Amino acid sequence: MKAMGFDNEKYLRLQSEKIRERIGKFGGKLYLEFGGKLFDDYHASRVLPGFQPDSKINMLAQLKADAEIVIVINAADIEKNKVRADLGITYEMDVLRLIDAFRGYGLYVGSVCLTRFASQPTAEAFQKRLENLGMKVYRHYTIPGYPSNIPMIVSDEGFGKNEYIETTHSLVVVTAPGPGSGKMATCLSQLYHEYKRGIKAGYAKYETFPVWNLPLKHPVNLAYEAATADLNDVNMIDPFHLEAYGEQTVNYNRDVEIFPVLSATFEKIMGECPYKSPTDMGVNMAGLGIVDDDVTREAAKQEIIRRYYNTLCRQAAGEGDESQILKIELLMKQAGITAADRKVVSAAKIKAETTGEPAAAIELPDGQVVTGKTSRLLGATAAMLLNALKILAGIEDSVELISPEIIAPIQDLKVGHLGNRNPRLHTDEVLVALAICAVTDERAAKAIGQLQNLTGCEVHSSVILSQVDVNVLRKLGINLTCEPVYQSRKLYHP
Repeated sequence: MKAMGFDNEKYLRLQSEKIRERIGKFGGKLYLEFGGKLFDDYHASRVLPGFQPDSKINMLAQLKADAEIVIVINAADIEKNKVRADLGITYEMDVLRLIDAFRGYGLYVGSVCLTRFASQPTAEAFQKRLENLGMKVYRHYTIPGYPSNIPMIVSDEGFGKNEYIETTHSLVVVTAPGPGSGKMATCLSQLYHEYKRGIKAGYAKYETFPVWNLPLKHPVNLAYEAATADLNDVNMIDPFHLEAYGEQTVNYNRDVEIFPVLSATFEKIMGECPYKSPTDMGVNMAGLGIVDDDVTREAAKQEIIRRYYNTLCRQAAGEGDESQILKIELLMKQAGITAADRKVVSAAKIKAETTGEPAAAIELPDGQVVTGKTSRLLGATAAMLLNALKILAGIEDSVELISPEIIAPIQDLKVGHLGNRNPRLHTDEVLVALAICAVTDERAAKAIGQLQNLTGCEVHSSVILSQVDVNVLRKLGINLTCEPVYQSRKLYHP
């Protein structure tokens, strides 16, 4: 069992208390910009062992009597058909997913706001679709000179042109499918409209990373920089907080750079700025939830290595940028680590060199590393999974959990009827076959029962895996990295 470094219950308690305190500070209405992921925050759970991936939404559910959700999506992202890399779905599809997920927690989703709206046909079509589904939709527009031209922004020709989002609860959570959606501008626009109506309201930001009360070069904060290498975020000491309080806290460049503009905007809207620094705006208690710093440091170092491999693979796919790789290499140097510090890497490489075929390795919860090789029946990842399940279930390695007689007709179906050229079984096909065998075979049933113990395990593949295998490993909660090479020289890799 992996060591825990984070007290999730303490975090939930402190976080909800802090948000309630901030609501009271502004007279009973708060626009809370939610950065990062409300659901499935696997980055946080990896670097803060003990943090539950749905911690933030569970915390918000404790406030559901006072809260409503506004989901923001950039109309330009709809037009570009922008995709969430972690889920493989478009931003507009993610809006629908988020609405369903929030409702599943009993939270009220009040509306969707289309930001930077410029009559894009796809955005108009998406608005119509949402309205047909019973959702309220509002439009916000591009403001010339944003964010620096404050007289223009804080005027009837700036924020005043945006449609006022009708809200009914004291806590308005503003969230989005991804970065660059316009969450902060939406919050500020709402403050402008509220104050014009004589309604007191405030703004705060909930961003888990960087953790403001950890050292600047703490691996948890370095891991955040690695995760946002494509955005070129840089952690830095908050100079405004240092000047105001003589205290060093950590923030990131975008918030520090925009703070003078935000401060002036608050002054124009509210008469004064309620904050002296970007750190003041935050309501993040994650740092106070850490109970074992050594555990979190090691976990964050491993995340930096994972991000490094993921970035290498993106570049191999024709995406990404050399500068992102160089940045993460620098972060690895600052953290005092190399790719060799990931145990499964060398195991997968050695197996591949020995067999001359793609191979994969998995580190089990007890630290044992198990490999899988490519055969005429199974892909390396599928073989690795079966080998791991056998060890976890205490089954002899010589036992065939799935007989060749069962695999053969599946291969015939793939090649003879479904048009596949590769007869080897992928991980999803192997697991389905194993589940069928489990009906009559007690050992197969024992192996299936061990799937839950793969959550949080580390895997490395000697080649870039198919999307099918990637999706299965993700659903099992396995942390995957791959060597940045494809098994074939083809340009199209489904």
